[in-house]
Amino acid sequence: MAILLTGAAGFIGSHTAVELLNAGKEIVVADNLSNAEETAVENIRKITGKDFPFYKADIMDENAMDRVFEEQDIQSVIHFAGYKAVGESVEKPIMYYENNLGTTISLLKSMRKFGCSRIIFSSSATVYGDRNPIPYREDMQTGIGITNPYGWTKYMIERILTDAAAADPDLSVVLLRYFNPIGAHESGLIGEKPNGIPNNLMPYITQTAAGIREKLTIFGNDYPTEDGTCERDFIHVVDLAKGHLAACEYADEHKGTEIFNLGTGHPVSVLELVNAFIRANGVDVPYTFGPRREGDLPAYYADATKAKEVLGWEAEKTIEDMCRDSWRWECHCRSLSEE
Repeated sequence: MAILLTGAAGFIGSHTAVELLNAGKEIVVADNLSNAEETAVENIRKITGKDFPFYKADIMDENAMDRVFEEQDIQSVIHFAGYKAVGESVEKPIMYYENNLGTTISLLKSMRKFGCSRIIFSSSATVYGDRNPIPYREDMQTGIGITNPYGWTKYMIERILTDAAAADPDLSVVLLRYFNPIGAHESGLIGEKPNGIPNNLMPYITQTAAGIREKLTIFGNDYPTEDGTCERDFIHVVDLAKGHLAACEYADEHKGTEIFNLGTGHPVSVLELVNAFIRANGVDVPYTFGPRREGDLPAYYADATKAKEVLGWEAEKTIEDMCRDSWRWECHCRSLSEE
């Protein structure tokens, strides 16, 4: 019995694949490689020393998904596949709604057809919107004050999965709300590799340190925080991946829908992160302050108590770990590009 990972060649999916394999789980990987590279799949094998089936397939293609379920004995699904750039979602909302909702619906149809009744969904703290107090708890209202189509797709998919579980007493749904994953595997073989100009903070920091970008712009230094820059709940991607392993084991024993925040519960400012990166790696990161970016909240972070009490999971790695591993991954990418 295997766990199907959709979008597993991506940043979080690839790290989760490693943790599942290291825990002795069997996996099947499906990814259309629209925003990832097949080398990530090869490096998962290299890190773990284990093999697994890989399907280059579009999750929206029901026939392709049916073939995966026909050929493999799938007991659970972890659904990562989807577009994830906030800015792009504002520019291309229809593309985001069509793809992110479409992949989920296609997947649920194949699961139902082949009797697969467990799904863990890669959701986001964006579903809390901009009106809830911090720290965010799983019992807070969602869907109010979401500021972009990407966030709305996460909210809508949560709704689709919750309704599906209410209609099917055999279905187990676990919604994992991520905060700010950064870092990379300690091997330096897998990590976050954005196309073009990075949308996320850490790849911009590493590319600036590597000389690919001239300088980092920190958006706003006049927020009501300790140093005036935004505060976020940064979590190491390996810790996040281990949260998926815990969620799979929970889904094996429970029906219905359950929600868990995956974060550290401790806010770190953008400026703190930049300075930690400089200290941890002994490299310079030129930066400047710019105006506030529209839609940015001064601070948000998780209450991660529920994941600790119910799943037995909590984040373990430090900000320094995140910075060192991110830089190791950047150096690995740079060495490959120079070969």
